[in-house]
Amino acid sequence: MEEKNYKEYLEHITTFIFDVDGVLTDGTISLTTTGEMLRTMHTKDGFAIKTALLAGFNVCIISGGSNEGVRQRLKGLGVTDIYLGAHNKIEQLDEYMAMHHIKHENVLFMGDDIPDYPVMKRVGLPTCPQDAVPEIKAISKYISHKNGGQGCVRDVIEQVLKVQEKWNGNFDAKYD
Repeated sequence: MEEKNYKEYLEHITTFIFDVDGVLTDGTISLTTTGEMLRTMHTKDGFAIKTALLAGFNVCIISGGSNEGVRQRLKGLGVTDIYLGAHNKIEQLDEYMAMHHIKHENVLFMGDDIPDYPVMKRVGLPTCPQDAVPEIKAISKYISHKNGGQGCVRDVIEQVLKVQEKWNGNFDAKYD
């Protein structure tokens, strides 16, 4: 059977699921003198997440990390399905998909490292940032030209919304 081009999957995506560290962030952690861990997220990724939610897409976060600042940032963007401290991401994936009656073929997942591997094998469109580890790149149907934390989330969301003709909406009305 001939392998489909990743673009053939885009029109069927209804759900975006993202890892945090290495996808929404560049994977680095800055430590303060008190031991607080700081992460940096790209505003263009945030805009794309908000746009996807406004266009009616499901957006979920499944991350092994448990930083509450991350949760607050994502909630501020409108994301309500946030699973932090997920050490077996398949459990959270199955729970989320059952709760929302989502089929695997309608899910785009973006991960960057070995803990994402089992989830990526189960979804319709596994994707990763340019700087993902080789094992994740090998199973990804799409590798973004952007690194983690540098707009890779915007890249995949924008592609899906453009294919489904949901990107060029009336931005003035939505973002006043």
